[in-house]
Amino acid sequence: MSLVFAGITPHPPLILPSIGHSAVKKLEKTKIGLEQMEKDLYITHPEILIIISPHGHAFKEAFTLNANPTYQTDLRAFGDLGTKIKFHGETYLSSSIRESANQEHIPATMISEPNLDHGTSVPLIYLTPHLKNIKIIPIGFCDLDWKTHVAFGNLIKEKISETNKRVAVIASGDLSHALITDAPAGYNPAGPEFDKKIQELLAGHNLAGMLQMDKTMVTNATECGFRSFLILMGILQGVSSNYKSYAYEAPFGVGYLTANFAL
Repeated sequence: MSLVFAGITPHPPLILPSIGHSAVKKLEKTKIGLEQMEKDLYITHPEILIIISPHGHAFKEAFTLNANPTYQTDLRAFGDLGTKIKFHGETYLSSSIRESANQEHIPATMISEPNLDHGTSVPLIYLTPHLKNIKIIPIGFCDLDWKTHVAFGNLIKEKISETNKRVAVIASGDLSHALITDAPAGYNPAGPEFDKKIQELLAGHNLAGMLQMDKTMVTNATECGFRSFLILMGILQGVSSNYKSYAYEAPFGVGYLTANFAL
């Protein structure tokens, strides 16, 4: 069928009551944004959800496609031993993307990992409670140059257009981790600069501007979502969409953006 949904989510484990407890109240804007995104995603009736995460098994010089028959959320590293939501994998489209990547000389590696990292788990917990039959494809980015991430997104778009399924894509990623002194990376002036600039560029569908961002500034911002966003923008290149920001907040010094490119 076609691409039916494209969005950006943060992935703070603290937004889960089982982990964040009372801290969830400080993430109210993000919580409400994700709940609205869940409704907007549901009405598009996706059959496959591709989710790009910074925190899965990664290779420096190859993108990863996690093609397992089944998965479960894994939040043990954050003290949550009980939340184990299960999902089914979509192996055909994964294999198709990998094969096409090889033909285009874009390095992509298949892995088989049943446990989902928190960058994948947190968005899925919020976005799929009513999508019981959804199949997922977890994807990881790499250290290759930014233009290659866009090219990989273009390739994914082509394979989506060839499938007879309805496909949604979520780019999971936090913005700067250096917004205040108490932030995980401490304070760096590049942090607020990055968060302001990336939101402007995403809202303007300005992929060229993203590729021209100062690399030192991006590095100093200590972000984890930029390359997820580049892949998503590659998928959306040439696709008509309307950007909608549900929420942006940074109560703990990390920028959390929730947004939808309405198709």
